[in-house]
Amino acid sequence: MSKPSFTLAEGQPISDPSVSTTLPTFGGGGYTTLGDTLLIETLTHFNRERIPERVVHAKAAGAWGEFEVTNDIAALTSAKFLNGVGKKTPVLFRLSGTGGEKGSADTVRDVRGFSVKFYTEDGNHDIVGNHIPVFFVRDPMRFPSLNRSHKKHPATNRPDWNMFWDFHTNQPESVHALMHLFGSRGIPSSIRRVTGFGVHTFKLVTADGEFRYCKFHFRPSLEITHFSGADGSRMAGANPDFHNQDLWDAIARGNFPVWKLYVQIMEPAQAETYGRGLFDITKVWPHKEFPLIEVGRMTLNENPRNYFAEIEQAAFSPSNMVPGIAMTPDPSQYSLQLLSLFDQILTTIHITVLQARMFAYPDAQRYRLGVNYTQLPSNRAICPVYAPFERDGMGTIGRNYGGDPNYVRSSLSPGVPSQLVSNVRHTEPVAHNAILAQNEIAVDGEDYIQPRELWNRIFDENEKRQWIANVSETLEDVPVELREAVIDMFSNVDARIGQMLVAKASNNSRL
Repeated sequence: MSKPSFTLAEGQPISDPSVSTTLPTFGGGGYTTLGDTLLIETLTHFNRERIPERVVHAKAAGAWGEFEVTNDIAALTSAKFLNGVGKKTPVLFRLSGTGGEKGSADTVRDVRGFSVKFYTEDGNHDIVGNHIPVFFVRDPMRFPSLNRSHKKHPATNRPDWNMFWDFHTNQPESVHALMHLFGSRGIPSSIRRVTGFGVHTFKLVTADGEFRYCKFHFRPSLEITHFSGADGSRMAGANPDFHNQDLWDAIARGNFPVWKLYVQIMEPAQAETYGRGLFDITKVWPHKEFPLIEVGRMTLNENPRNYFAEIEQAAFSPSNMVPGIAMTPDPSQYSLQLLSLFDQILTTIHITVLQARMFAYPDAQRYRLGVNYTQLPSNRAICPVYAPFERDGMGTIGRNYGGDPNYVRSSLSPGVPSQLVSNVRHTEPVAHNAILAQNEIAVDGEDYIQPRELWNRIFDENEKRQWIANVSETLEDVPVELREAVIDMFSNVDARIGQMLVAKASNNSRL
């Protein structure tokens, strides 16, 4: 195979890309001119190489792979990529930190973003979740502030535990996520050993429009292991890209990472009496009540050839759903009142975290990558795409639909309606006299039940002691009033937690 010749960006041949064109002067110097297209093209492109960094989930690793169905769930959903044992679908995987910037260390205590893009024959489907099963807040208005409190102080430009705990003690609904974050799960030892959760409640929909509620879970085939805080800190100094390297090297060796995909299913009849936990993303569905059902296996078998093109420009969004899977109200503010006479559900629904994410994620990609980010290789569907009403804009790739009408309801358009769109029968009624208002679900005893079960039933004594040490370390330099607020918040989970935090703080003060 002949070697490629150097050219300019539009193909004109050049003899040496390392030498500019100059007008020689005495003393060995020289002048460049605007006629040196190579130099101008090189410098101007260099000035524009970096695109805006993700506000959150900036540091990441990723790889290509495939998903294979191991258990047909055609009775639950018409989504083709989940039907038929042996059915294979290409995937793109990305795992990221949340709070850190692109240069941050992999092995810090943080929630990891767990994202998978399925390239199906009906379009791209994304599962965009986290490595813990619950989230910190249930009102999307708090989402920007949550992330700001986990990032750097606006004056010192350093992470600040005062900001962190000030936010969470005033939003104690986050206590469940905090129990996970400061446990062993907070610092995975390897990407290949990390869990993944869709977090939100979705609907699996059959061809005839019947639906069931579901949650998505990924579990690695390898044992789930973690770093201690001390080991994570040491690795952050020795190799801040440890997770990235570990994933890359394993795939390069042919030691392909594998996860199994499971779903939890809740029947609509069960949902009518289940209460707030149906949609509340600060809560889980107990496995005893809603056991995991295996669906398939995801294998990562190919490293990116170019990280920027394939992983940095990859765009994931929970709004990417194919027929057979649908959104739910997933309310951040949701109240159920069973009317005994008619056995109906009265539902007050405001903007939801899921729906807010369905807007915010694509909007972030339009800012970072341009309005035509869906045409980039990592985001391009493998099925035919025909959307002539979304055209033009910076970075258009391809023929831009030629002369086809760019307006809807045109008799001149060659486009025809799709027959694949699911007819979902949403049965969550909205009150006839609903009033649009800023209604908050107050934190109550229900918000502490699952964190208490995690502490008492899941954590062993060693895990409890380590959790206390992890939290106590962050409280050493915070003001006394804020430290007491943190202790009070966790005392609502279990009195022993507060007692252990007080004892640890007392010991630290004597050192």
